[in-house]
Amino acid sequence: MLIRIISALSAVGALILCVMTEAFDTLQWIWLLPVSLLGGFLLWTLVAFLFLFLACAVVDPDKPQEKDSKFYRTLVDLCAEAILTLGRVHVEATGLEQTPKDGRFLLVCNHLHEADPAILLRYFRKSQLAFVSKQENKNMFLVGKLMPKLLCPLINRENDREALKTILRCIQLLKEDKVSIGIFPEGYIHADRKFHHFRPGVFKIAQKANVPIVVCTIRDTHYIIPNFLKGKPSKVQLHLLSVIPAEYVKSKTTVELAEEIHDLMARDLGDDYRPEENT
Repeated sequence: MLIRIISALSAVGALILCVMTEAFDTLQWIWLLPVSLLGGFLLWTLVAFLFLFLACAVVDPDKPQEKDSKFYRTLVDLCAEAILTLGRVHVEATGLEQTPKDGRFLLVCNHLHEADPAILLRYFRKSQLAFVSKQENKNMFLVGKLMPKLLCPLINRENDREALKTILRCIQLLKEDKVSIGIFPEGYIHADRKFHHFRPGVFKIAQKANVPIVVCTIRDTHYIIPNFLKGKPSKVQLHLLSVIPAEYVKSKTTVELAEEIHDLMARDLGDDYRPEENT
């Protein structure tokens, strides 16, 4: 929507400029129209970026946030859509009709690239996802200011006691019906871009909060930037594989859940994402 609005404003501005300069009375419009259209697009894109920057500048990331912000969530959704459009990223999504319409859930997905949360936020925008994010992301430009407004819990992966606090926070958010939680149970983006084993402790979140688990896989997001730099479009696949009921989640141990969900995702991802040590 943001890109369409910017494009429409640019087109109107370009037409007005051509009319005011009487360019349509001569052949001057042949170059003036596209140049002014491009200039207007760049100008309005800059205005949109400045608005985002100012909106983030007033956020204090150290101030506790107890409520999901509709304003900032809409802002994130518009930005995610704009980035995907400008990056010429086409997402082939399947199974999203299974997404729970009532109540919260825990979403799990494999992790290939920093773009993964943006895509998942975009395609699960009605679910109010809050992703568990590594503590270091707090210092990321703009992202570090947007995460608290979406109630994204930060996790210290090197400190078990602090990590437990994050898990308890996720359980609280789900029980209080504030957001659904998104996690990448592999813990890291691995250098080989393959699918690795899970940290089973994260499944305690769903068990203690008594919510279902939405199982997804995502492919080829690590090609987005290389393709963009080459001027090529990218195709990403997002599959919602299963929704595991809360009753079943509570009947299993976290290790059993981790194994079952990992096997389900591994079958969908196939050999291309199998690490060398498992071949």
